[in-house]
This record gives sequence, structure tokens and C-alpha cells, in this order.
Amino acid sequence: MTAMTEDSPALYVVPTPLGNLGDMTQRAIDVLRRVAWVAAEDTRHSAPLLRHYGCTARLLAAHEHNEEAAAQQVIEHLAEGESVALVSDAGTPAVSDPGARLVARVRLAGFRVVPLPGPCAAVTALSASGLTEPHFLFYGFLPARARQREDALRGLAALPYALVFYEAPHRILETVAALAAVLGPQRTLVMARELTKLFETIHSGPLGGAHDWLLADANRQRGEFVLLVSGAMPVGDDGEGERVLKLLLAEGLPVKQAAKLGQAITGVGKNALYELALSLK
Repeated sequence: MTAMTEDSPALYVVPTPLGNLGDMTQRAIDVLRRVAWVAAEDTRHSAPLLRHYGCTARLLAAHEHNEEAAAQQVIEHLAEGESVALVSDAGTPAVSDPGARLVARVRLAGFRVVPLPGPCAAVTALSASGLTEPHFLFYGFLPARARQREDALRGLAALPYALVFYEAPHRILETVAALAAVLGPQRTLVMARELTKLFETIHSGPLGGAHDWLLADANRQRGEFVLLVSGAMPVGDDGEGERVLKLLLAEGLPVKQAAKLGQAITGVGKNALYELALSLK
């Protein structure tokens, strides 16, 4: 295979704003203005965005129902020497959005795939969550059916990582109820909705109180959600960490100091104790 140059045709994976148009990078704008084609999750949604930035590329649809056919179209354009940009409705393509299969087919065909950094709802929410676990697991959307959703959550329940989910407004109440039922009411839940938009809200509290918080105001149930749940306590804790932590907090120790001392006494991880202390407070 001949070496590829920066001028050779490529598929550019281009993140677009979650809501605030000011979050579009200059590099992303330059790419969209330069490519011949834009493969879009919804061409009707992306057309106004392209016009806003002065992009004149032709559009082709690339959504979950036609991704294989769209991939073939993209490969044909690349073979003709025309570069293509891949965009989703918002955020980074192929992350809980269509695009992964298309990218795989293009790579298999031997063409360059160039990723651009940019908006991602999961990372944006995580950065403002205050969760202190050193690792996180991005799950995306849970199954829509109750039985499958609960099975999926049971498989995640013992993991010590912060868990990151996406959820739509019409399922937010049942999903939060399932999280509390399977993962337990004491864990911290951070709900981030309408990120970068006018009514952006980031709410943190115990999982057990989240359902009532949502019901208290119908407006809190609107918009697209990122849900972040603190990780499980380490296996073998048998409740001793919580018991000791409650005693330390009752003595008036600050959360950070109580978590540090609780770790020294029980051997339970300091990050897990810190998250538990926040929920207890």
C-alpha cells in the first residue's frame, strides 16, 4: 500500500455542538468547508448547521437504518478522491450514535480516518460531576425494556467505577427508579441535562432521592440526560466502612477527613468512602 499524505482523501469524524454553537472548533469548521461530502445522521438537522458555518458540501444520510449502504457510498466517494466528513445530530459521532460501522468499513477499505476532538456529552458531564473515582465506565443508553434494563444494571452493580449513562426524557423516571432499585439508594447520582443549552442543569444527590426530585418539577424531566452514578463499595466491606463513616461524621469531622480516617480504620477505599460520605451528608 502506498503511503498516505495529508492531501489524500479521508473520512473526517467531526464532533458538532451539543447546543451552544460557540463550541464548534475552528478546525471542525475548516474541515466541513473543505470536504466534498458530509455524511449526516439526519440531513435535515445538519443542513442548517452547515449553512451557519458557510459549508457547501453535499449531504448524504448515514443513520442506524442505512449505515452499511452509507458506508459503501462514502467508500465510493473516497475512491474518487473526495473527502467526507461524518457528523451526528450533536456531539461526537459513533459514541452512542451511528457511525462506528461506517468507520470500520472505511478503515477496512484502506482509507484514512481522521478523528477531530470536540464536544462529547459524557465527558462534559463527567468533568462537572464531582465524582472522584479514578476510572469510569461509559455505558450509553440502557435497554428500553424493564427486564433487560435490570439485567444490565445487575451486571454493573459491583463495579467500582463511576457509571455513565445517556437517557431520553420520556424514560428518565423509570430509569432513575431502576438505578435506585438495583444499585441501592445510597450511591451518588449526578443528573446533567440540556448541557451547554439555556436550561442546563447539573444536580447531585443520593440515588434514593432522585425520583422525587424529578417529580417535584416537570421541567426537570425535559431534555437529554447524562446520568453518572458513583462506583460500588469494594467487595468485602460488609457495611463496616459505612458504620465507621457515620460515627466519624457524627463527631463533626469534615467529609474529606472522615473518608481518610475511615480508610485507615477499615481498609475500604478512600474514594468510595468519600462518595458515601457525600451521600450521607
